[in-house]
Amino acid sequence: MALLNKILNTVLPIVTVSFLLVFMPFSLLFKLLGFIRRCKESENVNGKVVIITGSSSGIGEHLAYEYARRGAYLTLVARREDRLRVVADRCRKLGSPDVAVIRGDVSVIEDCKRFVQETISQFGRLDHLVNNAGVAEAKIFEDYLQISDILPVMNTNFWGPVYATHFAIPYLKRAKGKIIAVASPAGWSGVPKMSIYAASKAAMINFYETLSVELGPEIGVTVVFPGLIENGNTSPDLIAEKRKWSQVVAIESAESCAKAIVNGVCRGKTFVVEPSWVRVLLWLSALCPELLTSKPKRN
Repeated sequence: MALLNKILNTVLPIVTVSFLLVFMPFSLLFKLLGFIRRCKESENVNGKVVIITGSSSGIGEHLAYEYARRGAYLTLVARREDRLRVVADRCRKLGSPDVAVIRGDVSVIEDCKRFVQETISQFGRLDHLVNNAGVAEAKIFEDYLQISDILPVMNTNFWGPVYATHFAIPYLKRAKGKIIAVASPAGWSGVPKMSIYAASKAAMINFYETLSVELGPEIGVTVVFPGLIENGNTSPDLIAEKRKWSQVVAIESAESCAKAIVNGVCRGKTFVVEPSWVRVLLWLSALCPELLTSKPKRN
């Protein structure tokens, strides 16, 4: 076995590089043709049923508006019911035929089961499940006084989408529907002061990449990587972190981000990176990880 490993260590990298050099042009051509085909075959969501979690503000709110403009029936889910009703009213004015408002916490299993079942009871089907609800916290890991304080981040960002997906899959299969998972570039490469958030998004990404293999082609899966988005954060720590990053990169509006996401989903994209330059972070994290690594300063 030791000899076999030595042979593989020597031969496999050479074979892989040679393969990439030969087939890379063909791969790029296929991607270009796929992009052209997706642009021509965009899904029409008029009359389809969409669940959006975390739709009371930020990206989730504007995803609701974008689907509403395209004529989709909506189930809006969040913990702030009063805010949801405001969003729902605007969705109806923008063109949604009907909107269900459901107060729910995605970290609670029974809540996830309930909002899926109530959607089926009211609309009779489910076409898109948008797992957008999430929480973030800017904090150095060793500053957590109680380790249990990390649980809400993982429960909301990872287990919440898992629960909702579990209950939605049977109905999505019937409609040959789609699952949309709003992740984060932090799931690619660790961001200082956001270790638990980054871990929760990394788990989410891995889960949906695996699920796309298990469910395809019955259910499409799109993983979304938004950049720095103006989404109405109220946490002082997060506001401070965003202000710091805004000195380096531009902040995009939640409205334009939502439009790009729905366009990508309707075109059947597996990954949506918005804005597209955020892809550079993936390349840097893989090729030059030291460029993205710096010890954060405590406030």
